[in-house]
Amino acid sequence: MRSPVQDMLDRYNCKSTEEFRNALKEIIQEIALLGLSRSGFFSTAAFYGGTALRIFHGSDRFSEDLDFTLKEKDPFFNIEAYLPFVRDELGAYGFEMEVEKKQKITESQIQSAFIKGGTLIHLLKIASISPPVSGVAPNERLRIKFEIDTDPPEGAGTVVLYQLLPVAYSVTVLDLGSLLAGKIHALLCRNWKGRVKGRDFFDYLWYLSKSVPVNLLHLQNRMIQSGHLNTGEILTPEKLIQMLETRFSLTDFEQAASDVRPFINNPESVKIWSAEFFNSVTKAKLLVGK
Repeated sequence: MRSPVQDMLDRYNCKSTEEFRNALKEIIQEIALLGLSRSGFFSTAAFYGGTALRIFHGSDRFSEDLDFTLKEKDPFFNIEAYLPFVRDELGAYGFEMEVEKKQKITESQIQSAFIKGGTLIHLLKIASISPPVSGVAPNERLRIKFEIDTDPPEGAGTVVLYQLLPVAYSVTVLDLGSLLAGKIHALLCRNWKGRVKGRDFFDYLWYLSKSVPVNLLHLQNRMIQSGHLNTGEILTPEKLIQMLETRFSLTDFEQAASDVRPFINNPESVKIWSAEFFNSVTKAKLLVGK
């Protein structure tokens, strides 16, 4: 009898070790979401970010982390209460993983936890690969970070979406306009520290290709909270496009393309990237909602 995990793996048609590695991470991400769903986590929280885009909307990019936001500010929220559900769910499907909260050195609104385990042993569990698996060291550790914002900016919308594997379950996700607002915030405001996150640019193009209107109010509130707009300042569509043009002019697009290539199925698709390209498609395709 086939296992649900095997059915999940079959969706990927993996041919290389890297494809198996990415598939393993994503299967673990989905089972972690199932555990959170069973725990009641999504009555107070919502899923967002690149992994939400990948799992629920079919983006052609693997994403490494799980990002969540509370629906309303709660300074007493503690992610640790939900971690046993994630650990138990993973164990039920044969994944012997550590699931631990990260202890913060400094105070912040973001709580973090990690799912960790041996890469090689779990690749051998999910797929008929004869050891040794090329490119995977015996001591390689699979590591998935998940974070939750306990002080969310206002104005986001949510939807309830469903998955059927490994069993049917529901997840509350930010709606597409709010997801795009978060992505543009990351694109404009993320501190790259010398390493451009090409993944932000790739996801941004996905939203443009789907004609998703950005939730401008939510983006404005995000930028005020992070200090990139002054309190009370209004983010107009014209100001947003100007800010994007400035960001594009400062971006090393060769570095951005190199960053994202390992996570996409068609690396050739990023050859066209340049400031001129992003300015042009932004002016032509960026839609702005309320």
